[in-house]
Amino acid sequence: MFGTSGVRGEVGGKVTAQLAFDVGRALASEGYERVVVGRDARESGQLLADAVSAGLRDCGADAVRAGVVATPTLARSVWQVDCDAGVEVTASHNPPTDNGLKLWDVTSRAFDRPKLDAVADRVGDGRFTPRSSSELGSEIAAPDLEANHRDALREATDLGGADGLGDGDGLDGEEGRDGANLSVVVDAGNGPGVLTADALRDLGCSVTTLNGERDGRLSGRPSEPTADHCADLRAIVARGDADFGVAHDGDADRTMAVTEDGEFVAGDVLLALFGRRYAEEGTRVAAPLNTSLAVDDALESVGASLTRTRVGDGYVADRLRDEGVVFGGEPSGAWIWPDEAHCPDGPLAACRLAELVAEEGPLSELVETVATYPTKRTSVRTDDKRGTMAGVADALADRHDELDTRDGVRVEVEDGWLLVRASGTQPLVRVTAEAETDDRASELFDEAVALVERVEGDERSASATSGATGR
Repeated sequence: MFGTSGVRGEVGGKVTAQLAFDVGRALASEGYERVVVGRDARESGQLLADAVSAGLRDCGADAVRAGVVATPTLARSVWQVDCDAGVEVTASHNPPTDNGLKLWDVTSRAFDRPKLDAVADRVGDGRFTPRSSSELGSEIAAPDLEANHRDALREATDLGGADGLGDGDGLDGEEGRDGANLSVVVDAGNGPGVLTADALRDLGCSVTTLNGERDGRLSGRPSEPTADHCADLRAIVARGDADFGVAHDGDADRTMAVTEDGEFVAGDVLLALFGRRYAEEGTRVAAPLNTSLAVDDALESVGASLTRTRVGDGYVADRLRDEGVVFGGEPSGAWIWPDEAHCPDGPLAACRLAELVAEEGPLSELVETVATYPTKRTSVRTDDKRGTMAGVADALADRHDELDTRDGVRVEVEDGWLLVRASGTQPLVRVTAEAETDDRASELFDEAVALVERVEGDERSASATSGATGR
């Protein structure tokens, strides 16, 4: 039921009010006595948050209602409001027709697999503990969680002269105080990421917001902050005098960036910049298996190293428990600083990017210091992800001596690598290849794609033959 980022899917299909109600009941039945419940701006969010609250109270737990807040705001707040767990109703970067539930523990970490499985098991077999009318839980209004988050961001960021007295009322184009004289464009994606604009103003930046109105239809742009989806942001920054731009997804746990020239910064490059700044000699940075070799090179330049995880910010956060791992991130835009919180925090990433630019110079020049490699990516549709991946693993094992099978199949060669892995949310197998030269990257990529397509074709043929025999 739960993937690496909770449960997510189309409303009325995979995600229903009944499911939300049952998750609330399961949490209360598992012994979580007080749970903070928030949501992003999606139109279905109010209904689903109401259902979670009702389920919690039905089984005796109190629901602390936070309203529309960013996922990192909710995750950070669990201990602040004296709760045992948190639920954010969000589909993150998915389209507005989707929604979902992310569960957080008191340490600001996403629920680990045993906790998720315990909730899923109760939902699956209906093992709930409903209470009598005298034992029902209560619904309580949360304090201003956004104000708490903004305070934390102000304390965590040093822009060298910002006095923290900006009024941060969220009006487009409002001048900040001094904040190293930085000017920033924030594309909030019609969600709670408008918090970032307020936080940067608190730090003294001059901020212009784009898609700053909270709109449950996500009408300004598709939620995932890709280069194509951020075309308006890129154009506005390029023709203005901003020092950089940032964009969030629907719940503001992801942040991507645009240089002062309007160029979209690749996720691997941003990971390299953050990693190089926050790692020191002998420390490590956590990132998934599909991370570029450019990050390894950037970390090596400061005496640090990369430790790779399965794909998913939950796996990155888990690795941050290890000694000496000081930062974690995903090229998709999830950035985690364990000294602040163990959840991806988009507003914090934007503030720390401001710090980086203020201290080290224009973002475009910083990007040029990261040596990149030719990288090829695609997705192949499949009717049987498990069968296709099994066939791919067998075939690659015949061709290569060593395979990393923690998440799909990753093969390292002397001058590059390839990764074939099943999508966690769609009927797709994703293929990535990277190498020192474009020709070599294409060779590895073509080999992997041809292999996936051949195995997928064999699976379809076998299925058709089986069906014909059955008739």
